Amino acid sequence: MAETKREIERKYESDESGLPDLTGVAGVATVIDKGVAELDAVYYDTLDERLAAASITLRRRTGGSDAGWHLKFPVSSGVRDEIRAPLSDTLPDELAGLVRSRVRAAELVPLVRLLSTRAVSELLDADGRLLAEASVDAVVAERLTEAGRTAQWSEIEVELADEGDPAFLDKVEKKLRKAGVRPSDSPSKLARALQETAPKKGRKKDKTDRKTDRKTDRKKGLEAGAAAPGEPVTPGDHVLVYVRAQRDAIVELDPAVRRDVFDSVHSMRVATRRLRSTFKSFGKVLDRAVTDPIGEELKWLAGELGVDRDQEVLTERLTEALDGLPESLVTGPVHARLRAWSGKDGGTGPRSELIEALDGPRYLDLLESLDAVIADPPLLKAAHGDPEKVITKAVTKDFAKVAALVEEALAQPSGADRDLAMHEARKKTKRTRYAAEAAHALLGKPAKALVKDMKSLQSLLGDHQDSVMAREALRDLAHQAHAAPGESAFTYGLLYGREERRAELAEEALPGEWARISRDMPF
Repeated sequence: MAETKREIERKYESDESGLPDLTGVAGVATVIDKGVAELDAVYYDTLDERLAAASITLRRRTGGSDAGWHLKFPVSSGVRDEIRAPLSDTLPDELAGLVRSRVRAAELVPLVRLLSTRAVSELLDADGRLLAEASVDAVVAERLTEAGRTAQWSEIEVELADEGDPAFLDKVEKKLRKAGVRPSDSPSKLARALQETAPKKGRKKDKTDRKTDRKTDRKKGLEAGAAAPGEPVTPGDHVLVYVRAQRDAIVELDPAVRRDVFDSVHSMRVATRRLRSTFKSFGKVLDRAVTDPIGEELKWLAGELGVDRDQEVLTERLTEALDGLPESLVTGPVHARLRAWSGKDGGTGPRSELIEALDGPRYLDLLESLDAVIADPPLLKAAHGDPEKVITKAVTKDFAKVAALVEEALAQPSGADRDLAMHEARKKTKRTRYAAEAAHALLGKPAKALVKDMKSLQSLLGDHQDSVMAREALRDLAHQAHAAPGESAFTYGLLYGREERRAELAEEALPGEWARISRDMPF
């Protein structure tokens, strides 16, 4: 079984003089020499280094106190989450799954071997508590491909103790700098090894290479929100920046979803919706003959993600409502029945089905399709037109659809038809919000204002839809309770009535909210 550890560390350049005296660091009472360990780590990646490109490291290490498989994901500068699995001859399935969105069908191969002689010291406070571990590593790196190029260096590494204060590392660094030690230019040993053992490029770049470099530079500029010097920014450029960001979000969130990180399922689902909406909103920019089939696959993925998420949201809503009732109004085993209904009383449930979907070929094919659209976008004539005109037209067209659905909902009497109209308006509101998000870099404040208005409307319509779904669930629970010998359905009926009132309040608020949004429409 894999375990996760938050790793907070800093790396420094070192000569052969060893670790400077750190007893003068504020808070350090004792520095204990823990001896020398011989570490042997083989790093795995695809031949085109997909994991390294995402600052992800995967290694099999022997020696030291934590021998085994280690998979590290970046969190922020100097902070990584390390997932550890016991030592084995082959990569554990759990870790293989966590890199699948990056690796796809490519083979993971031994890429680099690092042999490190590590001299370890522990920094303790006056009570003997571990503050940090400082080590001096003499490293020999060997490229296991490309004819075995090698490199070697020495570095100092300071890793914060579990639950330690990151500010302590600032104090250590101050002491190290005074001793002439400087932060490393490389974020990790692997990054340095890959750089220093990279094969030499013997040939000059030809015309095709230079053209590819210009396209890459331009793409990087657009990702940062600006075009490369001298290059026009087209409607297609703006849309593709947004598409690329959502594709990246799906790929990056995949491991978090598999690890059941808080809110990861919801965030990944939102990215799929943003992508699907973008393909529809900007159908005059990207050919829908190409993007519609991808949109259907995104709908499928959102559905797989939604099984878990929808149940989670409903459970939270009903649990909160139940907890707010006086005990005298809770009759029967309501909490137990709600837990069983939510799937929290054991069993595999929706989550295992989601992981199975992420491990399947359909999902990986979808990721490949998204890559293909970004690499070779199906641009239409409007993709090369006037950016402000094309993007504004797409956004206002979406808003007009929202307007028609809201007006339809307001014209309906309260009941199933109005519920449906408000639900459809909510979906189009999301689509308009995402279109405005994509337009923000170009249109500025008007797009930002529209995003804010659509979020407000989406919240109101969403609360109404959540009430509709909650009432359906409460009816089911009440029927189950009614069928059980001696069990009362009273509490479910009480909660149902409260949900009806929440829906009524949303319906009463809609005319005023819509009048404000229509009046303030920035386009």
